[in-house]
Amino acid sequence: MSDGAPIRLATAPASAGHGPPLRLERRLTPGLKAEWLVAVGVLLSAVLIGGASTLDYRAALGACLVASFVAAIWVWPVLGAYVLIVATPLTAGIDRGLAIPVFRPSEALALLIGGTLVARGLTRLRTGHLPRLRLSRVELSIVLLAVTSSFVPLLWMLARQRDIGQDDILYALVMWKFLGIYVIVRACVTADRQVRRCLWASVAVACPVAVIALLQSLQIGGVEHLLAPLYSPFGHTGALQHARGSSTLALPAATADLLIYNLAIAAGLWLRYRRHARMLTLAAMLFVLGVISSGEFSSALGLFIGVVCIAAVTGNPRLLALFVPAMAIAAAVLRPVIGRRLSGFQSASGLPVSWTGRLDNLRTYFWPKLSSDWNFLLGVRPSARVPVASQATGFVWIESGYMWLLWGGGIPLLASFVFFVLSAATMAWRAARRSPAAASAAGVAAFVAVIVTTILMVFDPHLTYRGSADLLFFLIALAAPRTGRASGVERSARRQAGKAPGSIRETGVEV
Repeated sequence: MSDGAPIRLATAPASAGHGPPLRLERRLTPGLKAEWLVAVGVLLSAVLIGGASTLDYRAALGACLVASFVAAIWVWPVLGAYVLIVATPLTAGIDRGLAIPVFRPSEALALLIGGTLVARGLTRLRTGHLPRLRLSRVELSIVLLAVTSSFVPLLWMLARQRDIGQDDILYALVMWKFLGIYVIVRACVTADRQVRRCLWASVAVACPVAVIALLQSLQIGGVEHLLAPLYSPFGHTGALQHARGSSTLALPAATADLLIYNLAIAAGLWLRYRRHARMLTLAAMLFVLGVISSGEFSSALGLFIGVVCIAAVTGNPRLLALFVPAMAIAAAVLRPVIGRRLSGFQSASGLPVSWTGRLDNLRTYFWPKLSSDWNFLLGVRPSARVPVASQATGFVWIESGYMWLLWGGGIPLLASFVFFVLSAATMAWRAARRSPAAASAAGVAAFVAVIVTTILMVFDPHLTYRGSADLLFFLIALAAPRTGRASGVERSARRQAGKAPGSIRETGVEV
């Protein structure tokens, strides 16, 4: 057995006229008992799936696929990180309840993977041995973000006898979801080669996201009609007719953030793996086009900030010159998109309608409530939107990230965010300069993502944007220091020295 439960062949005292008989002695350790419990659970699941197949073959087929996926994650935990990184950008824009009840598909997938890993971890615990929890500064800051965005405002609402709605509960869980994503990647990805695979997977899936955004902004191929059934925010198909690249995230600014972060990944990989320079250069060019196709002024600013941060953290200012032709090509290809956005300055106020509308919403729906009754101390409520019947989506959102921090958790949440930025940026900078090859590239991207998010929070709550915020926490987890698992050669050497579990002890023989 490989889990510390050897079958031991021991010798008994010799009796007269007989040789020493063999006695088979089997010890069942807690790990082996857990394996039997898992086997029983799998058997019961098979029975239930077989029974369900007589009622609805589609439900049975789906259950079989889920069971197979859970089994694969159980055997290869790192597969969960790979799947999550690839699937999230493609499914994050699907509304809750549209494909899966209550959840977005990306959220349900993260919950399934996280639950499987928790169950796997519990079955591997030995009796009397509890894992020691040691939080780094970055991990502590993420925990504080989760606590101050959920428990603090909810308890404040209870103290003031305010009704807590379903929207408040869902928004209170957002930062806990990101904490779970961080833990999944942090726990599963343990070697530098796995970090490299995660980064390449992110770049690979970001390419079709950028292509869709580009075609959508140029209104080529009827992409907006193809996106409408699944990627219309709250069923509002008119949002797809604005010639702005929202892609599979159903939000132009989130799409742009995702592509900026992947641009940083491509730059980090380009500096570490020059043999793939052409491929990464093409991907970087595609990401620049995708960012501009979002039609967001803040995203264009974020792209500039991202490029400056890449040059700073890599210590290679020549990279700035490489992006000049990329920006020129993007301006030429996306001239219609840029022209439509610049036409907004020809209004009577001299400002685009989206800007004046954003300011009016803050003045009308959020600032009065935030400034009254000392609400800015501990927040108003976790929900970052108010219902407004005149709006096409039925809601008005807080379009200022720092106002959202005060609204959703007050001074504690704002202070937690500052602590998070300082801790994550410092860790990412060190990773970019000192870590192994792939982890160094992850450090470059994590540093860029943190700084871009911090500055763009002036305009919107980019910290919680679907898809792009997931990638932010993916990158922080990939850049975090890790010792990695021992190689096969090292494990073999330890076994031969009698230091590994399951090695030969006394007269026992491992079977």
